[in-house]
Amino acid sequence: MAEVDFKQANESYAASFGDNGKLSIPPSKHLVVVTCMDARLNPEEFLGLNLGEAHIIRNAGGLAKESLRSIIISQRLLGTKDVLVIHHSDCGMLTFSDEQLRSKVTNTHPGDTDVSEAVNDLQFGPFPDLDRSVKDDIAFLKNHPLVLKEGNITGWVYEVETGKIREVV
Repeated sequence: MAEVDFKQANESYAASFGDNGKLSIPPSKHLVVVTCMDARLNPEEFLGLNLGEAHIIRNAGGLAKESLRSIIISQRLLGTKDVLVIHHSDCGMLTFSDEQLRSKVTNTHPGDTDVSEAVNDLQFGPFPDLDRSVKDDIAFLKNHPLVLKEGNITGWVYEVETGKIREVV
């Protein structure tokens, strides 16, 4: 049933698509946004971005390390310069540790050594301090030899309670 809803929504979207198919591949604002996959975040809307203006990279927690491959491709092949790292309040990454998640996965597959080995190889990247996690991501990007130095790399927190963003300095 959900498939029908997506198809109908796409029909409506496509009907008003206009000239969007003619947008260039490189984002017009030369901007990369790294943010969380949380369904409550709509970065295009809260940043005032239109289609074709920025690359939006999303993952659990909006972690820079997990986004590195995409940032390099975006900068080196598609001309982006500036990077915004945006974490958010009430983030699920503040609520667990690697050990807790590993245990949860392992416990749902008792005796399965393949699952145990696979989950033990993963770093899920939870963080106990929101502002510190933003600062750590900014430092990681600024110090990484493959991230371009020509643009600005800034860090932000989106407040899910108000819709506002604040810069983390």
